[in-house]
Amino acid sequence: QVHVVEFGGGLVQVGGSLRLSCAASGRTFSTKTVGWFRQAPGKERDFVAAISLNGASIYHADSVKGRFTISTDNAKNTVYLQMNSLKPEDTATYYCATDNPRWSYAEADFGSWGQGTQVTVSS
Repeated sequence: QVHVVEFGGGLVQVGGSLRLSCAASGRTFSTKTVGWFRQAPGKERDFVAAISLNGASIYHADSVKGRFTISTDNAKNTVYLQMNSLKPEDTATYYCATDNPRWSYAEADFGSWGQGTQVTVSS
């Protein structure tokens, strides 16, 4: 079992920045990929970004490419999502997902999820 906790959400103005952190504990050695997803009110959960824990593979959704950056600090078992140039449409609950034994960013491939952290971008 992997325990996942997200940190760093909050309220920010349009154009501002936030950095989300995802800390994992437990059986973390079994995961190859960590992903970030988000869900806005009344909408389905969408993929945001994913990283392989060896750093060799990174992928960002088109909607955040050039503004968000996913990175990892394996020594701290932590994955970050740096979010710059935030827009109102980035407002959502952001979830970190892990316990994925292969390189993939399909939601169904992740076995452990955090509770989510709220990001609100005000105009």
